[in-house]
Formats: sequence, C-alpha cells, structure tokens
Amino acid sequence: MGKPTGFMDYDRKVSRAEEPASRIKHFNEFHQHLSREEQQLQGARCMECGVPFCQSGMMLCGMASGCPLHNLVPEWNDLVYTGNWEQAYERLKKTNNFPEFTARVCPALCEAACTCGLNGEPVSTKENEYAIIENAYEKGYAAPKPPKQRTGKKVAVIGSGPSGLAAADQLNKRGHTVTVYERSDRIGGLLMYGIPNMKLEKDIVQRKVKIMEEEGVTFLTGIDVGKDIKPSQLLKEYDRIILACGASNPRDLNAPGRDAKGIYFAVDFLTANTKSLLDSNFTDGKYVETKGKNVIIIGGGDTGNDCVGTSIRHGCKSVTQIEMMPKAPDQRAEDNPWPEWPKICKTDYGQEEAIALYGHDPRIYESTVKEFIKDKNGNLKAVKIVKLKQEKDPKTGRMNMKEIPDTEQILDADIVLIAAGFLGSQKYITDAFKVELNARTNVKTEDGKYKTNADKIFVTGDMHRGQSLVVWAIREGREAAREVDESLMGYTNVSPQ
Repeated sequence: MGKPTGFMDYDRKVSRAEEPASRIKHFNEFHQHLSREEQQLQGARCMECGVPFCQSGMMLCGMASGCPLHNLVPEWNDLVYTGNWEQAYERLKKTNNFPEFTARVCPALCEAACTCGLNGEPVSTKENEYAIIENAYEKGYAAPKPPKQRTGKKVAVIGSGPSGLAAADQLNKRGHTVTVYERSDRIGGLLMYGIPNMKLEKDIVQRKVKIMEEEGVTFLTGIDVGKDIKPSQLLKEYDRIILACGASNPRDLNAPGRDAKGIYFAVDFLTANTKSLLDSNFTDGKYVETKGKNVIIIGGGDTGNDCVGTSIRHGCKSVTQIEMMPKAPDQRAEDNPWPEWPKICKTDYGQEEAIALYGHDPRIYESTVKEFIKDKNGNLKAVKIVKLKQEKDPKTGRMNMKEIPDTEQILDADIVLIAAGFLGSQKYITDAFKVELNARTNVKTEDGKYKTNADKIFVTGDMHRGQSLVVWAIREGREAAREVDESLMGYTNVSPQ
C-alpha cells in the first residue's frame, strides 16, 4: 500500500465533462481527463482493504457487487500512484481484454463496491483504468504481441461484439487460428453500432481490432451466418464454433396504432445514426432525422438515454422518456446497503443535456404508451400515455404494473423510439445451428457452462445470458474461450479471470 492515508489526504477527482450546450453540437467524446500527475494522486486514495469488494464480482440480492472480471483493482491503483504505468497495464490486462472499452462505457461496478464509498467518495477506479490503457497505447505497451506458436486448431466466432472479441482474443493468444464472422459492414457489434460515438468513439474500437488482426485474428464482415453461409460448411472447416450473436430481438410494444409511420426500435435508430456518421458525416441522409420533431422514447435505461442524447444532437424540438417503473431514490435506501449495487436515480449525459436545453428532466415515470395516434396519412402525430401503479399479485406475490383509471394524457409525437430491452436470440440463427433454447429464448447450456447441445458448438455473451453489460460480455467470452480450449486440447491454460 503506497499511501496509507491517501483516502484522507486527497479528495475524489474525475474528468471534467464539456458543458451540455457545447457538446450537443458534435458526436465526439466530451470528457477532459486528468493529467498523469493528478491521476496518480487518485490512485493513492485506494485503501487496498483486506476484503476488496471492488474486485469480487459477487451476486448480492440478484445484483453484481464489484467487477465481474475480478480486475486486480487495488494492485493497479497502487501502481498508478507509484508511477509504475507499464506494470499497471500488465496487471490490468491479466483480467480485462478491453479496458479501452470498459473505461468508457462500464457503469463502474467496482466503484459502487469501493470501501471508500461506504463513508465518503469511492476511488475513481474507472478513470484510473482509462489512464492506464491510454498511457499504454501512447508508450507502446499495448502493441501487438502475436503468439509464438500455433496449435493447428481452428475456431470460428460468429459475432464481433465484446463477448465474441474477448473469446477470439483469448483463443488466438493460446495459439489457435481464429476467424470472426460479422454480418454488419464493420467489426464491433454492440461496441460499433449499439453505443453512440460520443460514449465510445469508433476509432477506439478500430484501433483494438487492428491490433487483433496483427496478432493473427481474421475478421470477415458482411457475412450473415445462417443465411449467407451454412453451419454445415463451417463445421467442415473449423474444429469449434462459438455463437456470440447477441440478444438481438428488440422488445416491441403492441399498442393500437403501432403501424404508424415514425415508430422505430432504438437499436435501429442508433445503428443508422452511427453508420451514417461514419460513412458520410450524415451527408447521405440515411438516418432517422429528429430535427424540429417531438421525440418520445419508450424506456428509461441506458439505451433510452443514448436516444435522448442522439435526438438532441440532431436538433429535436422536444424529447420525452416514458419509464414504467417508479423513480428510484436519490440516496441509498436502508434496505439497499453497501456493498450492494446502489439502486438510486441516475441522471446520465442525455438527460443532463435535456435538462440544460429544455429546463426539465425528460423522464415521465410510472407510465406507458396506451395508443399511438396517427394522422389521415398514417403518420404518427401523438401518443396516449397512462399512469401506472405497482400492485402485488395475491397468487404469485410478484409486483405488477396496473393502469390507473382516468389518467390518460396526450403527448405530441412525430417520432417514437422503442428502447424496451431485448428478448433473446434471433430464431434463424438458433434454428440454423440446431441449438436448444431456455425459457427466455437464450441458448441453453448447463449452469456455468458454454457448450450447447449441438456438437462442437459453444455460446457466449448476451446470446447465452441475455441482455447485459459489456463487462459481463467480456467475462463470458473469456470463460467460453477456456472451455473451448479445454475441449480442443484436453487441458487448458487460458485464464477465465
């Protein structure tokens, strides 16, 4: 422990965000990070406590407490403080294939479980992680390191999101020959098209993909496995196949008027926006135009917030988020103690921008859309929403949301974006590979395993566990890679953590 009193000597300090009025004028990342010297003082705040909940990744009351990757947080926090940046990078990379992604988009489960946060402000671990990985690129520590030997085994990974990339990276480092198939035109999956550029600039994704290519991973884009190429063909060419296609079925809202023109799934909205930005800086017009329009977003999660920020950047007239659940408390409730994940209200960048621009929080809680209202030409012109309340089902004991009579309200709406989550794997892929599904339409495996019922076929990521965080996707990819390696070699030295 470099500085025993560091958590008392230094206040928590994080990067400064560009003001909303300025950042809504562009689609770039908008944080000004601390200097190396300032960041080292933040590393000094780590207590290196005897039980580091930050790296535990345990489940408490159905929620993760600490990092699911079991990142060696106290170790590299201390190395940051002492200025041993290269060693900090080596310790960080032992458990995390892609700190350049998690340092930008992870909700920082490590910080929520930080002991310093029990009676004060947690260590700025996410910012330290960012500093470590960006310094590594700057100094050349993160340069390609191809494996010295090859095993002669070939593995195909279907899907290039964070889980597929993590599995590919681990297996390639082991010496297997890995090919990643991606149906889109760019590698990255969720990282490329599901997360807006202002949260994760796409040259950061491409930077890592280029390194993986130089280390020997082959990437093939524009190939929709199950349609463009049959699984039987892949099984002849590869020793093992990993399905990492995500939970790609968006949850719909089948209210009257659903066929109105102007209703889109959030994933399609965000994908079109980023693709148009990358292809032409929006000059091709191949995105959903929100300029001067009233936008309603159904869903209060991260994806809904991304839709808020994207709509504002295009100059929408108004933006409203409809959220079924009640507003979470601003502070931890007594029945939600540390080190559980804090179930508190989070105001993210998009909502901050809406508040700055329109003068109020865009979220309406405990409500849902009851009807989509069309004009005579079939275009969306408004939505009817209704208030909800929680009621306990006397038979099951579960809490359900019930409509409150006579609480309907009409809101002007030119565009509706449905950001209500996802419902598991896409049927054409699971049918093509003949894999069994569970009750949630995710691919079925034994508990804690990644092998499917189909011979030589494994699964990982959201396709396996359902919609989740990037950090969980990376963990799944690492664990699946270990299981695949053991099935190929009879033993494994691939680290799952």
